[in-house]
Order: sequence, then structure tokens, then C-alpha cells
Amino acid sequence: MRPTPDDTVVVGRIGRPHGVRGEATIEVRTDDPDDRFVPGAVIRTVPADRGPLTVTGARWHREVLLLAFEGYDSREEIETLRDTLLEVPLADLPALEDPDDYYDHQLIGLAARLPDGTHLGEVTAVRHEGADLLVVARADGGELLVPFVSAIVPTVDLAGGVVVVDPPEGLLDL
Repeated sequence: MRPTPDDTVVVGRIGRPHGVRGEATIEVRTDDPDDRFVPGAVIRTVPADRGPLTVTGARWHREVLLLAFEGYDSREEIETLRDTLLEVPLADLPALEDPDDYYDHQLIGLAARLPDGTHLGEVTAVRHEGADLLVVARADGGELLVPFVSAIVPTVDLAGGVVVVDPPEGLLDL
């Protein structure tokens, strides 16, 4: 299913409270957290009845982003937000400068095909685990992890809804 103009993308998830003054740890799911989570930013939530939330404070504690939200001043209040997803409209995302860069949501739902046109399956997720990996639900069942590098994925056709996967020997057997 291709996104529609009203779709949103998840940019973070609220984790456990930090300290006693109403800060939450954030599992960051955006490349630009310092621009996305600025004081005054209003962020949609899933579930929707927990928001929208207005950021009142943002700081890094070691490698963890901590956010404070308007109306949530204690550890107990922040606990009620645990596991809330933070999302923004796709229209609010900046345009990518490099034509070979893609947002994850642009790749999800694309058909994966071999260079000869054989249907492999559909991209269902993108993982960022040291290297970027396309998760392909195979047409014949199971799941395939495809390194998202130009040598293995030489073509991404967003308009056509297709990625071409040119796997090295043995990748399809994993």
C-alpha cells in the first residue's frame, strides 16, 4: 500500500521516565532529532488520545534523548505516556538532497524483483542495524534481508513501485 498525502511517519517512541521532574527517554526514529524535537514543537501521538504533545524541553543525557512535555511535570505523569509513538505528517519532512537517498516509508510496499523481472516479494520494513537492510516478505513465504547497497539493489523506482534486487550467490538461500 502506497502512502497518501495525509500519512504520517513515526519519528520516535516514548520510553521510561528519567528523573523526577517529568522527562522521558525517547527511542529516536529520525535522522534529525535536534531539529525535530525542539521546544515548542507539537507532535502527534499514537494512540491519538495521548496528544498532541508540545515539547517544552529537550536535552541529551549521554546517548539518550530526553524530552519534557507541556502538562507532564512528574515521573508518574510521564509514565502514562510510555510506549506512545511520536509522529509527524509526511508533508513536514524535508526534501532529500541526494537522489539516491530515501525515507524508509518510501521503500515500504515496493515490489522486489530480480533483474529478469521475477517477483521476489514486497518490502515490508527497513532495518538499520549497522548496515541498512530491506526486509522482503517473499512471495513463496518467509522473509529475506537484503543489504540496501547499490551493488545489490541497483534500481529503486518509486514511481513504478519496484526495487530491483541483484543478489550475490547464496543470498536467496539464506
